[in-house]
Order: sequence, then structure tokens, then C-alpha cells
Amino acid sequence: MKKSGYRTIFHIYLIFFLSLLGTTLSAIGLFLLLITVQTSDGATVRSDWPKIFTENFREQIIFIDDKPQVKQSGIELLQDNSIGLQILDDTGYEIYSYGKPKKALNYYSNTDIVRLFHSSNLGDDKITSFIGEITNKENGYAYIIYFPIEVKKVTMYLNGERFTGGKTVIISIVAILLSVILISGIIYGFCIARVISRLTMSIKDISKRSYLPIQNRGAFSDLYDSLNTLDTEIKASDRLRQQTEKMRRDWIANITHDLKTPLSPIKGYAEILQDDTIKTDEQYKRYAGVMLKNAVHMENLIDDLKLTYQLENGMVPVNRQEQNLIRFSKELVIDILNNPEYESRSIHFESTEETILFSFDPKLLTRAFQNLMINALVHGQHNAEVTLQISVSENGVKITVADNGKGMTTEETSKLFERYYRGTNTRHKPEGTGLGLAIAKDIVELHGGTISVSSVLDFGTVFLIYFPTN
Repeated sequence: MKKSGYRTIFHIYLIFFLSLLGTTLSAIGLFLLLITVQTSDGATVRSDWPKIFTENFREQIIFIDDKPQVKQSGIELLQDNSIGLQILDDTGYEIYSYGKPKKALNYYSNTDIVRLFHSSNLGDDKITSFIGEITNKENGYAYIIYFPIEVKKVTMYLNGERFTGGKTVIISIVAILLSVILISGIIYGFCIARVISRLTMSIKDISKRSYLPIQNRGAFSDLYDSLNTLDTEIKASDRLRQQTEKMRRDWIANITHDLKTPLSPIKGYAEILQDDTIKTDEQYKRYAGVMLKNAVHMENLIDDLKLTYQLENGMVPVNRQEQNLIRFSKELVIDILNNPEYESRSIHFESTEETILFSFDPKLLTRAFQNLMINALVHGQHNAEVTLQISVSENGVKITVADNGKGMTTEETSKLFERYYRGTNTRHKPEGTGLGLAIAKDIVELHGGTISVSSVLDFGTVFLIYFPTN
């Protein structure tokens, strides 16, 4: 699962967990609010505190000569909590009181006692009365404690199937909880729908090439980052495809012209030879030489096309042989200089080693080095010189092919190894196909090496080839 998937799931769980937690805390707070009361001094106590206080207060009542009295500790409790007290005999008459409310009666019938049991019945909502019982010598007494707080007396009865009394509070809490979860789910659903709609529109914009990058830090931030990256790569691919297509069209136009160029003299001299005009042996030789030269040039063009296709599709077999790279390079330089076309040019060979054993395909590497060196001679000035330098290290063999020619711009060097690319200074040099350096790069990489180029205008160009030996 992608990062955005985990993040989305976590986000959903977090939303519902926070909703559930908030609702639960609200319900607990409401419940605590309902079951707590404040005493006269502002302290918060449980709502059953008056009942417990009433039940425990019987221990503060003593009888002296059959007359009820309250211990000093009991008086202090009544004073500290501003609580009133009445003690009634078995007939309902008051026989003792302390701090009782003004509206308290001196006599309570059985009906009055029942009313007090369920409510204050004193006409004051801020006073709640609780009733307790105490016996002395088999005589029963009742005592009434008046609390200066409002406590609702709710009794809940449970029969195993349903309950009454407190069910309203519980049902309300459950209803609030479900409502909060439902509302949170609806709101979150709308939010997710908006996000999905936005993502859908973004994908459509990418396909239309009208997408604008979006910076998002929410749960889907990595998904938006992926869309931004995808859009960048697609636009870069479009630009590369357009550039490649343009170079391919230009190359087809150039190569068509290049193929026609040697055909023209071949066709022209063939027509001259076909003419009945008497010609000398010298003319025959000269015409045949021109035709042969152009045929060879045309053959080289076709070979370049074939080889670049094979290299591009991995169809070239590599016949590696372990040979002395130094001797191979020297012989290659001599072969180039023995060519009448380049016999007046200069190629310097430099190496501190006499022997460097290296496994390579002689035919392919000859083609690669020839392309590099002849390219420098062809496109350089007449007095341009080429230097081939070979050195060895613990990890590989480094070969540099440098010239002191006109050099190239950064834009030209960045495209130099691309197929179909012909530099600006080749328009006056029809011999090339624009594939020579691309072929050299493919051959070097086929041997596990790397090739790079650096050039400075008016100072020359350096090709660096590196073959790792480990």
C-alpha cells in the first residue's frame, strides 16, 4: 500500500476517533454535571453526597436522659456546610432543631414526611431535605437534614428488559453521540468528495497538458507530489520527443541529401563513360577514381545507418579479445595518418605505459576511436592537431582524445552524442551523417565504459573515455 493509502486510513480513523472522543468526553462532562453539586463553600461533590451525609449523620446523634442531642463534631459538620437539622419523635413533633430553615414545620404528618422524601416541599428550590431514622430504647425517631443546595431526586428501576426514570438521560447521550458521528461522517464525506474531484480534475489537466503544480500539506500531500512529478516528467518527455522528432526530420533531410551527393558524380561520370566520345586511358582512370571514391563514401553512410540501428537494438555481437591497448592505439593512429586525406595532419600519442592488457572488440573499438579522431580532423581547422593519451589506474583505463580546434558551445556539447544531431559547423562538411559520435558512445558503453566531452570555444575539445577494469 502506498504512503497516501496509509495516510488516508489514518486520517479517517483520526477523524472518527476525535469525534467519538469528543462526544464521549462531552457525555461524561454532561453526566458529571448532572451527578455533581456544589456545596455552600463552592466545592463540587457528588450528588449522592447529601444522602450519604444523612445516613452517616445518625452517628452524631446521642440520647441523654432519653432526649436527643448532637455531638460537637456533628455541630461542626452542620456549621461547616450550612446545614439545618430537625429531630422528630414518633408522633411527628419536633423535639430538637439546629439551624433549620424558616419554612420548616414544627409538626410533620406521615403525608408531609412522604413529600419531603421525594422533594424539598419547602417552597425553596435551593433547599433539599433528606430524612433519616434512629432508634433509642426501641423508640423510633426521624431526623430531617436541610441542605442549602438543589439536588434532583431521581429513582431508576430495572426489570431486566427496560428501565424507567433515568433512561431519558442515557437515551439523550446516545442520541448526541450518534448525531455527532453521523454529522462528522457526512462532513468528512463531503471533504473526501472534494479532494477526489480535485484529483480527478488534476489528472484530466495532466492529460490535456494544462496542469498547474499544487502544493498540499494534507493527508494527500504525497499524492499531489506524485502528480507534480508526473506532470514534470510528461512535459519533459514531450519536449524531448519534439526535439527528437525535429532532429529526426532534419536528419532524414540531411541524410537524403548526403546520399544523393555521391550519387550525382557517379551518375554523371557513368553517363560520360557511356557516351561514344573517344576518351583516353587517363580520363577513364580519373572518372573511375571519382566514382569509386563516391561509392565508398556512400557505402560508409549505409554502414553507419546499419551499425547505429544494430547498436540501438542490441544486435551487435561483441567479440572480445585481450590485447595490448597501447599497441592497438599506436597502429590505429598510424593507419589514420597513412590515409592520403590525413597524411599532412598531426596526431600525437602519449602514454607512460608500454603495455596495457585489456579485453575489447578490436573492430568496434577501431570504429569508435576513428570516429572521434577523424571527427576532430574533419571539423577542425587545417592546422588542428589531435592528441591521444592513455593512462592506467588501479580501477580502470582512462583515454582522452583532445584537439585544439574551434571548440563548441555548451548547447552543442549537450547534444553531441544524440542520434541524428549534426553540429552547426557541419553544414559545410557533408561527409558526416550525425551518427559518428553516437556510435562511438554506444560502442564505449557496450564495453562497460563511459564517455564525456568538454569544450571551450576557440580552445578545443576533449573527449574522456573511462573503462573500469574491476
